[in-house]
Amino acid sequence: MIPPTHPRYRSLLEREKVVEGVGEGVVAMQGLIAHGRGECFDYLIGEVTAPPALRAIEAAAAALLLAKWPVISVNGNVAALTPGEVVQLARAVPARIEVNLFYRSREREEKIAHLLKKHGAGEVLGVGEDAGCTIPELHSERRRVSCEGIYKADVVLVPLEDGDRTEALRKMGKTVIAIDLNPLSRTAQSASITIVDNVTRAMPKLVEYVNALRGKPQLAEVLRTYDNRRVLADVLEYINARLGELANSLRGTGRL
Repeated sequence: MIPPTHPRYRSLLEREKVVEGVGEGVVAMQGLIAHGRGECFDYLIGEVTAPPALRAIEAAAAALLLAKWPVISVNGNVAALTPGEVVQLARAVPARIEVNLFYRSREREEKIAHLLKKHGAGEVLGVGEDAGCTIPELHSERRRVSCEGIYKADVVLVPLEDGDRTEALRKMGKTVIAIDLNPLSRTAQSASITIVDNVTRAMPKLVEYVNALRGKPQLAEVLRTYDNRRVLADVLEYINARLGELANSLRGTGRL
């Protein structure tokens, strides 16, 4: 039991959710490593949603609202951490939900789909034979996608994604929205829109922005003026400035 007064209560709670996800067969063991790597970058950002991330969230909301066939891709970690928010976003856009896994098994697909449906999802694509189409030039199990989902999509939200599939989806002409705490990853660098933030903070914000921007005339302009490379550069400058401030504060405290 983690006491709510613990200074890192939220982070430890998220860690426990991923651990529980492993026990329930939703998260692959390798997902624990990915989560720990993300925690490291969250420390650098300060465990907050930085201003560049808010710009990316706004652009992502605009892209989803303007899409003809938007799809939210869900892996084990996303299902463990934000199942309710995935369903809320899918309803708000509206968008389809598809399970897509690197370590794929029918059992895991079904468990993730069941978890999402428990949180109110209707149809969940990408389970079993539904993943009957293939992403070209991709050789992992993530190449298998639903013909009525990711394969057909014009805009795909890929939280906690791997870089090779992001690159492959971009080659197919899709707008790819990534949520990735590492601004230097191939995913972050390859995506059309990169939200450098913790998925547990970004997903609720994305729902909020979709609801606020729906029907607004500036959607196309938000996308037209968005520059992902500039946003990534701003994230790195944000981290650099923050680390500089921390270093200066340590210098001012004298020897331990």
